[in-house]
Amino acid sequence: MTVMPQVSILMPVRNEELYLQASLNSLYAQTFTNWELVVVDDGSSDRTPAILLAAAAGDSRVQVIRREGGGLVAALNAGLEACRAPLLARMDGDDISHPDRLAKQTEFLNAHPDTGLVASSFRHFPRTSLKQGMVDYESWQNSLQDHDRIMRDLFVESPFVHPSIMTRRTILERLGGYRDCGWAEDYDLWLRMATSGVHFARLPDHLFFWRDHPERATRTMDEYSTNAFRSCKLNHLKQGFLNNCSKVVMAGAGIEARAWQRMLAAEGIRVSHWLDVDPRKIGRTLHDAPVTRTEDLDLSGRKMLAAIGVRGAREQFRTLALKRGWQEGMDFISVA
Repeated sequence: MTVMPQVSILMPVRNEELYLQASLNSLYAQTFTNWELVVVDDGSSDRTPAILLAAAAGDSRVQVIRREGGGLVAALNAGLEACRAPLLARMDGDDISHPDRLAKQTEFLNAHPDTGLVASSFRHFPRTSLKQGMVDYESWQNSLQDHDRIMRDLFVESPFVHPSIMTRRTILERLGGYRDCGWAEDYDLWLRMATSGVHFARLPDHLFFWRDHPERATRTMDEYSTNAFRSCKLNHLKQGFLNNCSKVVMAGAGIEARAWQRMLAAEGIRVSHWLDVDPRKIGRTLHDAPVTRTEDLDLSGRKMLAAIGVRGAREQFRTLALKRGWQEGMDFISVA
């Protein structure tokens, strides 16, 4: 009798011969065993197909779908169609899952039926060549330990490492799967999930280990560039927070804020005021808008974006905004 899996693991791969076996071994070592692995080989030209052939021959839980290319989004959607379990976990062919990852995420979702996605804290590896920016990103993401914190920082950066999450397959199907829009398919999915009311959670345990190497998709694909992320954010902001807005207040007047001003201007949205704490900027005019202090601005129902990227400055602004009675998510949203 065929036993239906409780968890489908969706893994797209392309030319992963260096790391794939270690990734597979981390799945074989899971304390939770009622899973299926749907691997989509997107036209690999190295030893990846041979490794997958051996994996499928050695474990009936492994299903391999071979494609002759087509890209990441197409591979994800092809794999999604083959997934049978009610819970869906993501995994990549170059990362490592802790032995308790599937067990703890499955237990959490079963115990919290109102939660639609659960991630975990993660660690980059190897640490020897890790740049400070990635260390900061790891610390920031791991600090988002509940739904409210995740939602507060949703437009700062992607709040989840895609291959670390577990979600409900019906949610993905209801949202139409993954989309190819010219930006990161996972971040686009989180924003669509948030709009549809999905409740997020994160386990505090370090259950996922994200391998850092030069060929990682986040380093090589245009869809993961800074400009692509901003385009994704602005697209979703225009459908929600900035819907029908023709002008905004911009908190911050540095490089990040100016990049946002250019993108907004291209969409017909004008910056009416800039907020800054630098006395050298106060009183100046930037792109035909005055630069002023927080305490001197009457927001008067206008929408504000806080594009503040300096470490610690975002929290300082939140403290000032709270004193002014400005509500995050209602009066302003933090972006980066």
